[in-house]
This record gives sequence, C-alpha cells and structure tokens, in this order.
Amino acid sequence: MPVMGLILTAAMAACAPPELPPGIPPLSLEYEFVDGELGWEAGFAEYSPGMEDIMELEAEIRPLPPELEIAGNGYYLQGMNRSDDLFMFLKHRLSDEDGVIPGQEYRIHYEIVFASNAPSGAVGIGGPPGEAVYLKAGATPTEPEVYLDSEIDYYVMNVDKGAGNSGSGEAASVTGHIANGLPAEDVDLSDPPYVSLVRQHEHDYIITSSPEGELWLLVGTDSGFEGLTGIYYQRIAVTLQPVEAYGDPDSPAP
Repeated sequence: MPVMGLILTAAMAACAPPELPPGIPPLSLEYEFVDGELGWEAGFAEYSPGMEDIMELEAEIRPLPPELEIAGNGYYLQGMNRSDDLFMFLKHRLSDEDGVIPGQEYRIHYEIVFASNAPSGAVGIGGPPGEAVYLKAGATPTEPEVYLDSEIDYYVMNVDKGAGNSGSGEAASVTGHIANGLPAEDVDLSDPPYVSLVRQHEHDYIITSSPEGELWLLVGTDSGFEGLTGIYYQRIAVTLQPVEAYGDPDSPAP
C-alpha cells in the first residue's frame, strides 16, 4: 500500500465511534465519492452576481491528484474568493427511508476525508490559503439553499452556517481549517501538492429532524483567503446519535 494511503488508513482506524445511547440505535451512513456524487449536491454562496464571471467556480466528480497515490475520484469544489467570504458546500438529503426518525433530536458526528493543496504557514491575500479557509459541517431540517438578497445584491444561505468565515452556526459549525501540514517553505507554491486529511467533528448543536423525517447534511469551506481554493472531498461518514427523551444520551436516565 502507498505510504500516503497507509497513513490515512491508520488515522481512520484509530478513530473510535461515538458512544451509543441506550434505547434507540444510532444511524450511520458513509459516502465514498469514488462511486460518484451519491446524492450530494454542490453550491456556492456569499458573493455578488457581478462577480460570478471571475469566481472560477467549479464542482464535479474528477480523478484524485496523482500525488495522493490513491486510485479513484473525489468530489472537487473550486472557487476564486473575489468576495473575501466565499462559502463552497455540499448538501445531502436524508429521510425516513434512510432511517431518520420524524421529530427526533440528534447529535451529529462526522468523519470527513478530503485532499487539500494549501500548505501550512503560507502567506496569502486577506489571509493564508490554509489557516484562513475553515471547514464546517452540520445538519438542518430545512434544505440549505442559496438565494439572492436584493437589499445587498449578494447570494446568501437560507440557513445559519455561522457568521463570517470562522463562526459556527446552527446548520454548520467549524471543524478546523484546510492547511495540509506541509511547511510552505518546503513547497513549490506555484504547484503545491495535495495531501489527504481526516477531520473528526461533533456538530455544536443538537438537530431535530422535520415532522416528515427529513434532515439535510451540510459540509463546506468558508474562506477568508482572497485566492483560489480547490478541495477534493474523498469520503464523508456521518453518525446520527439519537438524544433520548429524558435528555442527553450520555446522562443517566432518571
């Protein structure tokens, strides 16, 4: 097995699953983008319509970079952050057919595997290309959608993904940044290599599914770096941990 794949496998194996609550079993789902989009949809927000032609927005399933030495595809999202606030995201609908219980409260646990070419400690306009691009993940009973706010002439989200680039919101909370650990001084900044990274995350908020059993997963990057960001999502695994009627699943029943 290639060294990079070995490191990634070891990191994932070391991640223990969340503690299970008594009673209702958790719902665990996994999406490997080597198999395509798998029902995930891409979107972009927080820029004006007049910027669209210079944003270099892209979203597609494409082969992973060769330096990863991992065969297959990833879900690639790209954008040039002309607005200093670009949000690039993936969303996925879950329903009672997937096992979601209508009106149930859930804690949301993520494991996100993605590839970033943003080196650590680099200098960038507005902020560094790694540390100023924040990875966020969460869920909402309402479909995350982009709409044009006519008062400010800006495309914005209809759900709370957190104020600014580093803020957390009810629909998505910060799980870290996308700096890949390679020192900037050791990298050719004109063609920086991609590195696979693993992020574990428990969403900051308890989310209640809709009365119809609908829940939308939301994963994205919120950028303060005024340059080009390209990220490959390789795998998203999520566990919906039911909160018992008496309260937090980690607390004893009365």
